[in-house]
Amino acid sequence: MQVAQGTGQWHRELMSGDLPRPVRVFTPADLAPADPTPGMSRALAFELPLLWAGQVETEPGAVSGWHHHDRNESSLYIVRGVLRLEFEGYDGYLDAGPGDFVHVPAWTVHRESNPGREPSFAVIARVGGGVPTVNVDGPAGR
Repeated sequence: MQVAQGTGQWHRELMSGDLPRPVRVFTPADLAPADPTPGMSRALAFELPLLWAGQVETEPGAVSGWHHHDRNESSLYIVRGVLRLEFEGYDGYLDAGPGDFVHVPAWTVHRESNPGREPSFAVIARVGGGVPTVNVDGPAGR
């Protein structure tokens, strides 16, 4: 991890007397396995009281277990492959591909799958400070 610390007076004033936080770069070697759900491989870059950031890779043909992200609003940016989402209250599915952003509202029970021929890869940011992932039973009839 690379760290740089700013020392400008204006920065200290903006932080209301708090010490400034350093800018940090997290490399792939810094990532740690995180909050597993069957069928998905998540990795954590960093976690703050209200922000979780990381990535997820889903192998071709894999279907994750049902889960939600507590009070966290989740955003995914699809880098490669196809990420298929099924969620409670919707009978079909939505597919997201490279360049697409996905928003998963807090408490939304859902699962992801990969109908493609290559692993899907997405960058995740969650805000809200809840439990990162809560694995649950699927909706009735699914």
